[in-house]
Amino acid sequence: MSRILVLVGSLRAGSHNRQLAEAAVKLAPVGADVVPFEGLADIPFYNEDIDVEGRVPAAAARLREAAEASDAFLLFCAEHNGSIAAVLKNAIDWLSRPRGADAFGGKPVAVIGTAFGQYGGVWAQDETRKVVGLAGGRVIEDLRLAIPSSRARFAETHPVDDAEVAEQLTEIVARLDDHAGRAAAA
Repeated sequence: MSRILVLVGSLRAGSHNRQLAEAAVKLAPVGADVVPFEGLADIPFYNEDIDVEGRVPAAAARLREAAEASDAFLLFCAEHNGSIAAVLKNAIDWLSRPRGADAFGGKPVAVIGTAFGQYGGVWAQDETRKVVGLAGGRVIEDLRLAIPSSRARFAETHPVDDAEVAEQLTEIVARLDDHAGRAAAA
C-alpha cells in the first residue's frame, strides 16, 4: 500500500484544484492511501533563519513529517499570473531543505491541475515540475493533466462527476501509485 501526499496550490475553499484533489481521494485505487495535506496556509515563508533544528515552525515540521511518511506526491497546481502559486512554491521550498536530507528524496511526483484560462495552467505546471525536480523529487513527466476553462467546466459539476476528468484522474492516481510501489520495492 502506498501513501500519496496531496498538496493543493490554492487556499480558496471553493478552488477547482481542491475539488480535483477531493476527486483523487475518492477515485484512488484500492491499496493507495491518497492523503491531502491541510495547513499550507499556516506555513511561514521559507527563511533559513527560522529553519533551525529544534525550532522549525510547527506547521513546516508537520509538512516535512507528512512528506517523509509518504511514498509519492500528487501536486494540484493553481496558476497565478501565469506561474506557480506562492503557497505551493513555499511548500516545495520547505520540503527541499535541509540540503541533502530533503523530504522529496527521489520519490515519484505528479503535477496536474486546472485553471480558468484556455491552457489549463500548463505554464504553472511546467514551472512546478522544474522546481520539484530541482528540489529532489522524481517528476513523472508523462503523468499530466491540464484542464482548461475550469470556471465553465466545473460551474455546475464537481470534477468527480465529470466522466472524462474522473477517468483521467483515476488513471493518473493509479499510475502514480504503481510508480510509488516500484520505487519502494527497489
